[in-house]
Amino acid sequence: MGLQTLPRVDALGSRQFLLHLLPELSTVRSAIRPLAPTPIQHRIRAIDVGAGIGRVTSTVLLHLVEDVVLLEPVESFIQEAYAAGSASTSEAGPKPPASRWKGIKDNKKSVSFLQGTLQEFDPTSALAHSKVIGRVGYTPTPQAMSDINDKLDVAWCQWCLGHLSDVDLVAFLKRCHAALREGGRSLIIVKENLCRDADDGGPRTVFDDQDSSLTRSDMAWKKIFQDAGLRLIKEQTQHGLPEGLYEVKMYALR
Repeated sequence: MGLQTLPRVDALGSRQFLLHLLPELSTVRSAIRPLAPTPIQHRIRAIDVGAGIGRVTSTVLLHLVEDVVLLEPVESFIQEAYAAGSASTSEAGPKPPASRWKGIKDNKKSVSFLQGTLQEFDPTSALAHSKVIGRVGYTPTPQAMSDINDKLDVAWCQWCLGHLSDVDLVAFLKRCHAALREGGRSLIIVKENLCRDADDGGPRTVFDDQDSSLTRSDMAWKKIFQDAGLRLIKEQTQHGLPEGLYEVKMYALR
């Protein structure tokens, strides 16, 4: 499998996982879409944390939701993400049409770009500890960011939580849970690399000296979720990735 195939496999697995849990997000006729879906009375909102250059936002979330808050701490990454989103607002620009972000040019969808750390960020008061980089696509009136603290339908956390200590991670997940929309359908999705559990079957964590990140085992993640007061709804391994890499697993939580 070539490296260019990897993001496509990852994105497809993520979309299918989320659609299995929230089939009402499907925009096309399919076996999982309800035959007579109840009309959704609000715009579907998601947050993409530790989002890097916006790959999950552009290839997963914008295909399923209407508004995304993209949070990234690194200046160069958030600026690249904002440039990609901005290039999607018109036909002009360096990116070919196939790579333009869905729903941005016609203002049906939106992405708000925030720079900030997960250790400090609180989705219920999003601007308290983050800097607004910009927004593309749909804009509410009269103020462009008036919806920034609205409740979330999906909080997506992928390949970024290894940079948080257990204490910071539990606190962050609690803040995400408090930001979910009431009604029992909203979800926190965690998609991360896994190391093996300890020999006795207990939790295990591996520290990477090169990037100062933690790789947690399945039981280590489940202890984190328990400490954060979250309920595990579904778990699934991401298949189709090259051999020799860490196992990648998705967890859906409420």
